[in-house]
Amino acid sequence: MSALVTILDDEPAIREMLSDALTEAGFRTLCFGRATEFEAALRRATPDVCLVDLGLPDRDGLALVHRLALEQGATIIIISGRAQVQDRVTGLELGADDYIIKPFEPAEVVARIRARLRSPKRGATSSDTARFNGWVAHFDRYALEDESGTETPFSHAEGEVLRLFLESPKRLISRVQMQETLGGAAGESFDRAMDVRISRLRTKLREDPKNPRLIKTIYGAGYIFLGDVHWE
Repeated sequence: MSALVTILDDEPAIREMLSDALTEAGFRTLCFGRATEFEAALRRATPDVCLVDLGLPDRDGLALVHRLALEQGATIIIISGRAQVQDRVTGLELGADDYIIKPFEPAEVVARIRARLRSPKRGATSSDTARFNGWVAHFDRYALEDESGTETPFSHAEGEVLRLFLESPKRLISRVQMQETLGGAAGESFDRAMDVRISRLRTKLREDPKNPRLIKTIYGAGYIFLGDVHWE
């Protein structure tokens, strides 16, 4: 079955334009003009990609993106007229996978979606559970479990980075490799988003920020994950 893309934008013309382009490209679409309608639909259908405008009439778009990142397994792409670098960085920090500035060509959105879907949520292993150094990562429900059984949720974007590390333990992963594997445009926004996601993963893994044991920064080169990983 073709991938399902939800479109949340309060401008009918943009919803129609995107829906037509995506349908022609072979995707299924659902369109919404208000966040309340969109959130109700999520209880009935699980999309593969969520296109979310930030300027919504009934909800703060950034808050919605953050909640989606924590609770949904879908790829989240912001579509917004807010073109400042800080807006893009904030959106990515809150868990969005990509950020497209209005006005845009529908073909660009289709290409970005295809690129994100080609970056598999699963990589070298098809397993959804990994054990490492007293932790269990549950990718099916986006949660880290400690030795006491306490679970801490992580976002889809954080999960992409964590899976990349867990699938390549004790190997250097460069910024270029991260960008090529996870998708997104290289540059300041991507680098900042990666820094934030890694910082949040370290916090959730209770790492000492001055001397992390598991996720080591190799300055000028990239990162190395030093854990002993077993996939189930």
